[in-house]
Amino acid sequence: MTKQLHLGAVMRPVAIHTAWWRYPGAYPDANFNLKHLVRFIQTLEQARFDAFFMADHLAVLNMPVPALRRSATVTSFEPMTLLSALAMVTERIGLVATASTTFDEPYHVARRFASLDHISNGRAGWNVVTTANPDAALNFGLTDHVEHDERYRRAREFHTVVTGLWDSWADDAWLHDQASGVFFDPQKMHVLNHKGEHLSVRGPLNIARPIQGWPVIVQAGASDAGRQFAAETAEVVFGSSRTIEEAREFYKDVKARATAAGRYADHLKILPGALVTVGRTSQEAREKKALLDGLVHPESGIPNLSIRLGIDASTFDLDAPLPEIPPSNQSQSQRDTLVALARGENLTVRQLAQLMGGFGGLEFVGTAGEIADTMQAWLETGAADGFNIMFPTVPAGLDDFVELVIPELRRRGIFREEYEGTTLREHLGLPRPGNQFFPPG
Repeated sequence: MTKQLHLGAVMRPVAIHTAWWRYPGAYPDANFNLKHLVRFIQTLEQARFDAFFMADHLAVLNMPVPALRRSATVTSFEPMTLLSALAMVTERIGLVATASTTFDEPYHVARRFASLDHISNGRAGWNVVTTANPDAALNFGLTDHVEHDERYRRAREFHTVVTGLWDSWADDAWLHDQASGVFFDPQKMHVLNHKGEHLSVRGPLNIARPIQGWPVIVQAGASDAGRQFAAETAEVVFGSSRTIEEAREFYKDVKARATAAGRYADHLKILPGALVTVGRTSQEAREKKALLDGLVHPESGIPNLSIRLGIDASTFDLDAPLPEIPPSNQSQSQRDTLVALARGENLTVRQLAQLMGGFGGLEFVGTAGEIADTMQAWLETGAADGFNIMFPTVPAGLDDFVELVIPELRRRGIFREEYEGTTLREHLGLPRPGNQFFPPG
């Protein structure tokens, strides 16, 4: 059987390009308009996307106010609240949300995602993030951000606790015996009693085991620590490679690490994030991208570059090459990717900032055939198992992808016509994990 693409739709909650809301015909209030979000997710479900992926951020004051006032991300719904609402107007599409292991507590995370999994009949996914933004620390009683490797050590323990809490109850713990008055079997309840380096959690969770056993685990780290964490724990990896060569190396490395960790490599799906601009001709697609990039105001460029590099870029000579960038607690893989881009393409600071003001990651621009050619090449040469699609604007960019690219992928036999299952795990071809405390029989 032909290998199939998996497609997630990355909504932040609607688009990632800085200027998406300024594009002609865009819904500028879409980040905080439930009616629009319902329309978007129903369109994605009709196209048979695997999942609606809602990113999150925990700080507003993460850039200078002149740049901030041009950003549409300052107001958006809390992810779990929104996805619970969207679960009521959809039936099959997966619902993935971000939750931080640095600034949240495992009992809360376990409870929220178990609830979403039950509310949605098995469609929840948890994007595990360690939160690289130092400004978020100031919203959680910390004056200094937690060091990079320390965040990953906490994240590993956090994952252990959350999955342990999800396994608090055997699937058949619930007797509901009205005659005897016994609601559950105490022998089918597990008290976690976790005491570790970072966390102390008694348990059990006050929610039945999720329908999927565990909601699908998603992870995006690309540093060495992030790759190892993903290989040991993730079921979907949100990749950030900018070229097919980088993607093949990342794919091979993470899959090999998963195998070394005793896992079946195909139970870890690698889906790079890609901003896709499609036109009916190549020229039309390039014109769409040029129009969108041209709407990025200069006040947004340098602050966005500073955030991604983890250093104040306002002091750099704008018309000189990017200087040496020292290590920081910011996302290391993101910084390294930008430095490599600047060096490889001989970009000045000004040119790099202009790119970063829009998006700065992997982009596909072209006709439906050209985009499908690229996606198929990534799929068939061991660079990806699919993609997390970002739309340049809404609704036009989303509609263009659904109306033009999806039919082309189906014509080639590399994307589904219909959902074959009802849960997110079934969409992704992932097994339901067994209960670590209550094995079968």
